[in-house]
Amino acid sequence: MRIFRRLALLATLLTLAAGVLWYVRDAGIPEVTVVTPIRGKAVHAVYATGVVEPVHWARVTPLVRGRIAEICACEGKRVMRGAFLVRLESGEEEAAYTEVEAEARYLEEELKRQRDLFARKVASAATYERALSTYTKALAALAAARERLEDLQLRAPLDGVVLRQDGEVGEVVEPGQVLFWVGQPEPLWIEAAVDEEDIPLVAAGQRVVIKADAFSDQVLEGTVERITPKGDPLNKSYRVRIALPADSPLLIGMTTEANILVRTVDDALLVPTASLRGNALWVVEGGLARRMDVEVGVRGDDRSQVTAGVDGTTQVIVDPGPDLAAGQRVSTVRGGRR
Repeated sequence: MRIFRRLALLATLLTLAAGVLWYVRDAGIPEVTVVTPIRGKAVHAVYATGVVEPVHWARVTPLVRGRIAEICACEGKRVMRGAFLVRLESGEEEAAYTEVEAEARYLEEELKRQRDLFARKVASAATYERALSTYTKALAALAAARERLEDLQLRAPLDGVVLRQDGEVGEVVEPGQVLFWVGQPEPLWIEAAVDEEDIPLVAAGQRVVIKADAFSDQVLEGTVERITPKGDPLNKSYRVRIALPADSPLLIGMTTEANILVRTVDDALLVPTASLRGNALWVVEGGLARRMDVEVGVRGDDRSQVTAGVDGTTQVIVDPGPDLAAGQRVSTVRGGRR
């Protein structure tokens, strides 16, 4: 019995010794997540957001304030250039036009009479010139009154489809308020905004990968068509137009996310971009952390290409903290596929 007690005491002491040894060895050792590089496609892309628009379209807005008296029911219908869209109330303008027109007719008759008197040398040349000048001014006033009447009628600025129509009879509208969007339903492109720091990387002809909420299960494509030379200094961005193929399911007005592919490498050795610290990685060798200089190729948002310095067996620390020191002992946890 005494022997068994001694054996139990010895086992307890061994357990305590192992615990102390573990504490001395592992206490304070940081835990890091590691992955090994993988092979795949390296993509350097410029991100942008944009809206789908027709290539050929125009907004129709009134030039003056007024109340809608008549409006076409033509949303979604094809119209020809010059087709009637909307008329604002014009009672005062029509009365003014009638008055100016009557005065112009009177002055025209007066001019004919003065011309006849001048030809028969009954009236002086000065009298005739005054009549001519007065009539000319009346014609100018008539033209201005006619233009004011025309301003109260809005017409289609081009052949196309009424893409959208706003406003109802009786509604008061303001100058610049958009009442109609008229344009060609195809071709379409995306008007995207690219940050000024990225615009030097963008060029016409580049392939674009597009995502839209309405087609979340599809990856759509386009091509950089045009870059506006002057940027927006307020938003610090440049306008880039991305052409869409004829069979694109995207609809006018949809918002999109676009990744403009600047460079791709098909068979690249990839590491998490978050693991890079400039042109260096932190790796684990023999249980110790070590900083390793590498050559970086294509940098992506999630993964980046490493062209020299590591291989497929290197244990790369995914997100090395600022307190990690070279030669420091670490414990590792295997990360998921990165």
